[in-house]
Amino acid sequence: MDARLDYFATPTAGRALKHVMAAGRTLQETSLPAATRELVALRVSQVNGCSVCVDMHLKEAAAAGESAVRLGMVAVWREATVFTEAERAALALAEQGTRIADGAAGVDDATWERAARHYDTEQLTALVVLVSFMNMVNRLNAITRQPGGSYRAGQFH
Repeated sequence: MDARLDYFATPTAGRALKHVMAAGRTLQETSLPAATRELVALRVSQVNGCSVCVDMHLKEAAAAGESAVRLGMVAVWREATVFTEAERAALALAEQGTRIADGAAGVDDATWERAARHYDTEQLTALVVLVSFMNMVNRLNAITRQPGGSYRAGQFH
């Protein structure tokens, strides 16, 4: 499968995406735990069907030492016993924040309060921005059918 657009070959994309990439780097520098960031990025990408982002976040998480079992269980996190309560709260917030277009009302109070028990204000901010960021990047990739499978861990660092 070939992508509809090569974002690295168009001046408009180059100018815009340098800011997108900078936002992504900023999120990596927050106090939100790295494992949580990768699990959330992976789950949002799964929900949105973004193959290139699923590929990227699987490989980045594995390179950072995440277990194959935990990575494999992200898609069914509700029934899995391998995630901490904090990670489960982050995954719930990520799913509700992603499924707004499915007729959901966004993140409900119970989900927000559960996340707030595990993350401070800075981490909650990072989590909300990460969910929003991943939804944007997933759409950029899904609209143009960017193929997954060829990403190498660390490729964009």
